[in-house]
Amino acid sequence: MDQRPGGFLEFSVGKFSYFELDRLFPKEAILRHISINVTFLLFQIHSQYQNTTLSFSKTILPNTSGTGSDRGLVFILRPEQTVCTWYLETLEEKPVHNIAIPLSYSEGDPIPGGCNLEFDLDIDPNIYLEYNFFEMTIKFAPASVGFARGVTPPPCDTEEGQDFRWRLQYDVYQYFLPENDLTEGTLLQHLQRMAQVPQVRASAVKVTTLTANDKTEVSFSSAPGQGVIYNVIVWDPSLNTSAAYVPVHTYACNFQAVEGGCASLGRVSTKVFFSLSALLGLFVCFFGHRFWKTELFFIGFIFLGFFFYILVARLTSMKYDVLLVLTALAGSIGGILLVATWWRFGLLMFCMLCVGLVLGFLASCITFFTPLGNLNIFRDDGVFWVTFSCITILIPVVFMGCLRILNILTCGIIGSYSVVLAIGSFMFTSLSSITSNVLRRALNVNFNKAFTNVPFQTNDFVVLAVWGMLAVSGITLQIRRERGQPFFPPHPYKLWKQERERRVTNILDPSHHIPPLRNRLWGQLTQIKEFFQQQQPSGERTPLLL
Repeated sequence: MDQRPGGFLEFSVGKFSYFELDRLFPKEAILRHISINVTFLLFQIHSQYQNTTLSFSKTILPNTSGTGSDRGLVFILRPEQTVCTWYLETLEEKPVHNIAIPLSYSEGDPIPGGCNLEFDLDIDPNIYLEYNFFEMTIKFAPASVGFARGVTPPPCDTEEGQDFRWRLQYDVYQYFLPENDLTEGTLLQHLQRMAQVPQVRASAVKVTTLTANDKTEVSFSSAPGQGVIYNVIVWDPSLNTSAAYVPVHTYACNFQAVEGGCASLGRVSTKVFFSLSALLGLFVCFFGHRFWKTELFFIGFIFLGFFFYILVARLTSMKYDVLLVLTALAGSIGGILLVATWWRFGLLMFCMLCVGLVLGFLASCITFFTPLGNLNIFRDDGVFWVTFSCITILIPVVFMGCLRILNILTCGIIGSYSVVLAIGSFMFTSLSSITSNVLRRALNVNFNKAFTNVPFQTNDFVVLAVWGMLAVSGITLQIRRERGQPFFPPHPYKLWKQERERRVTNILDPSHHIPPLRNRLWGQLTQIKEFFQQQQPSGERTPLLL
């Protein structure tokens, strides 16, 4: 790029250029020496999160300009035209660092957004992105088939036919930025791999293909703090030509927010909740089978807390911090109830059913965390939840003949995964999405449309290694320590009852002579009462006469 005095920027076709925009100094972009074989140009400009405006004219109009962090314009060239200009400006207070590139296409290439009927621009090559806690959705305008300079554009609203836009297909691509990297330089560098057709196909992952009859809208699971770039390549199968839309990026968070922004992801309440859960889970991972009641409390906490969170979140609009505290309380009650059930009734099969269902739940989450979860058949909620439930129930059924092994496996795998969730509350890791994707699907009715792809990079391999190491170590330690020991502890209530009867019948037992608890408490209260009672005078006292 040649930056000339007076706010002029001269570009070259197919070459990226870095420059800075200031609110007080708008710039004019010029592209010269355009080949006569070029039919239309696609000029695009990108920044990390600040908005810039790209326009065909100095006067900003809705149908001739676009404003955002990823914007582009298609310019249809007139016959013999060899020079093209665009106007760039920003309203941001601070200077904006940008990267821009003009791309050229011939008459056989499809025109991205050429059949736009929804957005402001006549030809809109932009991808519009919306996100929330659950999902990210991209929308784009349909393309039109290419045409030569000076020729009337083919109609977009005709009936279906192979001579018009209905033959076009749209390939949606996804590209993840390095995890936990929010720097501007990294984004602008990786955006260069997502602007032109060959680089997009070589670098990104194709998620799905849409036909002209499909709705031009695709949803993905949201990943706050993880940078991701999307682009769409429109392909004309008749001419075997392609063109790329303007790539769009997001981190699913707000860079300008003081609290809860991209720089400070994760609430304090979330970090405290999962850190305490990880401490308990780590203990269960190595000592859960030996300390049976502690493990039952942990399992009951997970069981009731999970269902309570879903129920309250769906029925109310309670604040997240309050909901998390109530979930902790409900989970604690669930843990106490499961321990009390074991202590009073000694229902080993019931307790092991709860243990097996928690392990089956995680196994089912892992199954749908794989590419299997993106199959079209599982877009149907009925099919998804029935399959999910079957996998969950299968685990306790398979291990019903070896309950101790099932219990030790649950201690090691579930306990160590709580450490993974704690790590995920401090930094982004894809492994926390194993369970969060299922939670989002249970909370959001539209999440069944979302693709649940996640990056798997160096951080994830490290966390996976930690999870595997903890799980294997915990399982191995408990299996070796429990050799020759009873499979499960005896029924606590029966032991307590036998001990009480022994004390009643055995007069040689010192505890036999200990008064009942009620009498002991009454005696303590009587002593306290006498201590505070004042001594009353008894009248005149005379010595006894001998």
